[in-house]
Amino acid sequence: MKNLVNDGANVTVPAPYDVASGEGVLVGTLFGVAQTAALSGAPVVLELAGTYDLAKAGSQAWALGAQIYWDAANKICTTADTDNTAIGKAVLAVGGSAAETVGRVVLK
Repeated sequence: MKNLVNDGANVTVPAPYDVASGEGVLVGTLFGVAQTAALSGAPVVLELAGTYDLAKAGSQAWALGAQIYWDAANKICTTADTDNTAIGKAVLAVGGSAAETVGRVVLK
């Protein structure tokens, strides 16, 4: 097929801010995980599918299967939907202590 650009598992976009490898990135409503570090405006490849350990709000406990959102202001995952973008589901339960700041998410 002549018009296939890629398989849709990842895309290259301008980084909306400085990003680290493995960090969640939101561009408009497009969410992915950065393959590599990139400075703001530089091209960065975002993985759009898969399961990732991502930064989460330490004050939240997650249940297996909980809907997960991206809090763009704080650059963390959350279960709070207000003003946040849905990105996937929790695939591990995790506690809500201040020390529990990583959650496992399968991207939608």
